[in-house]
Amino acid sequence: MSRSAQPDSLFLFETIEGPDFSLELAGRRDGLWPVAGTDEAGRGPLAGPVVAAAVILDPENIPEGLNDSKQLSMARREELFDIILSSAIVSIASSAAGRIDETDIRKASLDAMRRAVLGLSSRPALVLADGRDVPPGLPCQGKAVVKGDARSFSIAAASIVAKVARDRMMTRADLVFPAYGFAMHAGYATARHRTAIGDHGPCPLHRMSFRPLRQDGTEPVDDDLPA
Repeated sequence: MSRSAQPDSLFLFETIEGPDFSLELAGRRDGLWPVAGTDEAGRGPLAGPVVAAAVILDPENIPEGLNDSKQLSMARREELFDIILSSAIVSIASSAAGRIDETDIRKASLDAMRRAVLGLSSRPALVLADGRDVPPGLPCQGKAVVKGDARSFSIAAASIVAKVARDRMMTRADLVFPAYGFAMHAGYATARHRTAIGDHGPCPLHRMSFRPLRQDGTEPVDDDLPA
């Protein structure tokens, strides 16, 4: 593994108070500018795509209140989504259920992150990627940042964009496949969703490599997959 791909694991054992712009500024001091953050949403659901976003923030116009999307209310995420899109360079990409089943959720997530970065209108010199891995095939240097959405404003912004974009996709999916309640649970394995699968069987949005849909009963290979 190259040095640029090493996760910053020191912070696994430190209290993280909230994101800031220090990792981005460190990149600029090293001559790596602009800096993009990338993150994904939707690794754990039984249905729907995994969605990634890449964001290059304007250091002179950083939205207030950026944080890990999981720490924000839906209303606040929606508000920040619009602010980020109006003030930053943003790109969104996704890997559909079929892609997830053909590879695995980790590879599909990293590929969506890579494509989100490639879709940015300005090429970054450094990408800060949430998690333990740098997406392969980036056009620049990359740094894996463990718990990055709680440490980096750019990654936090990407987490918000990815989460809101995916939730909106699943709300639209509910109009096409109303039996599953996608607008309520976004494809996660709630009791209602599991009951609907039992009653109606899977639809084309379901990830057939995930338990309980996987026929052999085994789990997909992914160390980060939520229980």
